[in-house]
Amino acid sequence: MSIVSTANTGSTTVSKRVVVFDYGFGNVRSAERALARAGAEVEITRDFDKAMNADGLLVPGVGAFAACMKGLKEARGDWIIDRRLAGGRPVMGICVGMQILFARGIEHGVETEGLDEWPGAVEPLQAEIVPHMGWNTVDAPAGSELFAGLDADARFYFVHSYAVHDWALETHNPALTAPKVTWSTHGKPFVAAVENGALWATQFHPEKSGDAGAQLLNNWIGTL
Repeated sequence: MSIVSTANTGSTTVSKRVVVFDYGFGNVRSAERALARAGAEVEITRDFDKAMNADGLLVPGVGAFAACMKGLKEARGDWIIDRRLAGGRPVMGICVGMQILFARGIEHGVETEGLDEWPGAVEPLQAEIVPHMGWNTVDAPAGSELFAGLDADARFYFVHSYAVHDWALETHNPALTAPKVTWSTHGKPFVAAVENGALWATQFHPEKSGDAGAQLLNNWIGTL
């Protein structure tokens, strides 16, 4: 059973509803528990209407980039994400759920098209030890809402062999807020998180990152 927590707005109590999109790839149960502890009414589903109408949509992901993309498309998740973002409705990706938001993924020499919400390629980590498995710090930009209230030495749990090493999106319109990009390092620096309007994502697993991860999820829920 999900724990329902609320946000107070004056005398009105409002529940934040989050759908964990169930397309066959991702630790949906651990994500559900973490979101509930952090303050959301949570449902695991691939139901189109529920995913479209929730206050927030969380897209998990584990395994191969190509397999995740195939599963997402079969569940119409690509269309749901696109339509939600077109309407300014919050979406958050985790691990491979973040990677598929980029233009393409390259695994074992095979290139697969991603959702292309951001330009760039997901490529093998450039490090002596792969996968990158365990706790690591991140370098969050000033003004980050995602990492608000967290110490600079806070650690998050990573499990991945691929990452984005180069952030390619440029914002030339001064009326638009530039994305906030957080970095971490394993061998070479890589993108650890992005805040870009209604679309947020993390390469690490906040649902496995203890108190720091709970604070981060609480920060996201507070923006819904």
